[in-house]
Formats: sequence, structure tokens, C-alpha cells
Amino acid sequence: MKHANVAIFVPHVGCPNQCSFCNQRTISGSQEAPTPAQVTEICAQALTQLKGQAEKAQIAFFGGSFTAIPRDYMESLLRAAQPFLGEGRFSGIRLSTRPDAIDEERLRLLLRYGVTSIELGVQSMDDAVLLKNRRGHTAQDVRDAVACIRQYPQIELGLQMMLGLAGDTVASMEHTARCIAQLHPDTVRIYPTLVLHGTELAQWYQEGRYQPLMLDDAAQLSARFIELFEREKIRVIRVGLHASTFMEGELLAGPYHPAFRELCESKIFFRLAQELLYGMPKDKRYHLLVAPNAVSKMVGQSRENLCRLKEEGYDVQVKPMQGLIGRAILCEAVEDREKGVMQDAVKDVADPGV
Repeated sequence: MKHANVAIFVPHVGCPNQCSFCNQRTISGSQEAPTPAQVTEICAQALTQLKGQAEKAQIAFFGGSFTAIPRDYMESLLRAAQPFLGEGRFSGIRLSTRPDAIDEERLRLLLRYGVTSIELGVQSMDDAVLLKNRRGHTAQDVRDAVACIRQYPQIELGLQMMLGLAGDTVASMEHTARCIAQLHPDTVRIYPTLVLHGTELAQWYQEGRYQPLMLDDAAQLSARFIELFEREKIRVIRVGLHASTFMEGELLAGPYHPAFRELCESKIFFRLAQELLYGMPKDKRYHLLVAPNAVSKMVGQSRENLCRLKEEGYDVQVKPMQGLIGRAILCEAVEDREKGVMQDAVKDVADPGV
């Protein structure tokens, strides 16, 4: 079993601002903030369902600005979760919050209740973009919050960024990604901006004042940033919003795809294959050998990668090969279709991926 979260959504409670893009009730599928009794019930059910695997999971408070909610309410939720931590139970508590709702006093309280991971909704490191989207914090607030959390090495730090916010440019998005990489969090989430009903962004879109990223552009940018973060040994734990029927029903526009990360991975595989084949004779056929679970990523949606390689003059087939992992690719040239003679692998791109 991979790491899992027992997600408990606290929509909007504690948010001092109404960000242009935000409709947390839509994103989470939750309409009401949870009670301590509901937290107890959710944790108990999850503990039973996970049986002996609970130690690989965390209780996760997502959906709002957890450390900005009223203190009594926040502590009541943490108290309800705390009995489910420890040996044979969940490994800790994960929460998401605003960069300007973190200080040493709050962190000491969180540690007392067993919080082990904090994710900050950074969204952008461009102050003009943050201001336009009503975020209510600055890039310096992010740096200050990160410095504060880093005083407690037992807390895993995650940062979340958004692509295609109102006022964003490729340059501002690249700036955000580089700044986040320089802060070196343990994990990152990448979310392309979606236009949801009931948001200010929806109004701007309907008035022609905002245009979301196209799906292909969002995937291409996300792929570039995934590789940037991985080079810095930062785990990218999610790309794109979690697919849900509820969320899809509220989607007005934007680069949404239920398997968005796979689209991004496919972009990375295409680049690797392109580099692998560069300069090789185009009068031969080639087999690209990849890990069995990477075949669809190498082929691309609707065989897009193979079609693009063919347009560049390369006749390739993708085949699975046991023993390869991550984004490793081997290339073998096929001498003659009738003879069926295989050459040795001529190049190897090894990238363990995630």
C-alpha cells in the first residue's frame, strides 16, 4: 500500500479572503464544516477499513485554512483526531493552510496534537498575481512561513502552486516554480487553475476578462515543473485536482482532465524519446522499451507521441520490458522487417521518476 490520506475537508472556514478562483465547497464536495464527532467517525471507519495498513496513512485536514479557523474549533478537531495516532494507528496529521496563518505559537500547538505535515497554499510567488487574485498574502509571507516551519524538522513541508491564475504569464509561472524549488520543500502539488461556477474568476471569464490555459499548454508547463522539482529532489505528490463527479459538474472552463498527471508524464516521455532518437538514422524502425506500467505514457493519449515522432521521421513502436522502472527508456533498431534482426540498445535514458 502506498501512502494514503484520510481526507477531512474543512471548506472555507478560516479563510479571511475569497480568492478569485476559489469555491472550496465545489473542490471538496463538502457543504458543511465537520464536527468533532464526525472526525471521530471518519477516523474510526478508516482505521477499520485499512486494518494493518493504517500506519502508512495520515489524517488530513484539507479544504480551507486550517490554522486560521477559530482556535477552539481547530483544537476540537485535533483532539478528536489525536486518539487515532500511534502504534497500529495513523502515522500523523497532515493539514493545509495559508502562509500568513503560520507562526511559532501555532506550530507548537500543532505539534502537541501530532501534526506531522503542513502544506502551504502558495499558489504564486508573484505579488501582482497574488494581489489580482485576492490571495491576501505576499511572496514574503511564504518565505517567512517556510522559515518558521523549518525550525521544526519533524514537520514535513509541502507547498502548493497554481498555473494560469488571472494575470499569470509563462514568466511569472516559471518564477513561482523556481522560487518554490529554492525553498526546497519536501513535497509539491501543482494545480492548473480551473474556472468553477460561483467564483469571481467565473464572472471574469464570462465577461471575457480571463482566459484559462489550454489543456495541452497546462500539461506542457506542468511537465516542465515536475522535472524541475524532481531535479531538486522534491517529491511532486499531486498534479491536477482530484477527479470527482461533483467537481466536474461545477466546472465552467479550464484545463481539467481526470488523468491530468498522466498527460504530463506523457509529455516528459516524449521529450526523453525525442532526445534518445535525435541524430539517429530515419531509414530504420525502432523499438522503444519502457517499464510495463509506462507504455501508455510513452504512447501518449490517442497515440499522440507516436504520431509526433512519425512526423519527425521516426518509425517507432513501444514495447514493455520487465526490469525497467520509472522513466527509463531503451531504444533498439530493427535492421530489416523481413529478417527481424535486432540491434543492441543504442541509447539509454534512465530517470526513476516518481
